[in-house]
Amino acid sequence: MKLEERQAKVLVNKAGGTAGPAGKSYRVVLPPVWAKQLDISEGNREIILQFDGECITIRRAGTSEYESFLNEARSKEHDLLIFHYYDGENLCTKICADRTTRRLAIQNETDDVLSTAFGINQNPNWEDLMNFLESRCIPRQRDGLQYYLAQLGLEHYEPLEIIRKTAGRMAEDACWIKIVEG
Repeated sequence: MKLEERQAKVLVNKAGGTAGPAGKSYRVVLPPVWAKQLDISEGNREIILQFDGECITIRRAGTSEYESFLNEARSKEHDLLIFHYYDGENLCTKICADRTTRRLAIQNETDDVLSTAFGINQNPNWEDLMNFLESRCIPRQRDGLQYYLAQLGLEHYEPLEIIRKTAGRMAEDACWIKIVEG
């Protein structure tokens, strides 16, 4: 989906009710076509607002950004890879990788950024995913790499195929990757 951008003005009004004399309220009018695409109507007005200190995101309540991304990609019959990243038995990050568009969406299931797949990066790109997968594999420069690959039944170094064989398990931690769909 192409990012559509429009310039708008924020409406600033005196706040009513129990607000103090200097109280203000701030509103933005959404283009009707966007509201329709979000399925916002008089009977369905619940939305979620998110603010990261720089950007405000609006989405329909009840549907996460991850779920919306997944549903849209499935509706377009894109080639998807879905990963679940665990620390021990705890699911930490869901990753939906759309191989058709080379885009991805994540949903962290923990607040501990040290246990998430991409740390503080909430908007990883395709290159970030490739680097993450490779970080869960034996290093490319390791002595005896060809022997290791042969033991896995692989002819060349391909991080996704190594993950399929090893679940991305490393001796240094209890983290691993489950490929949910391929």
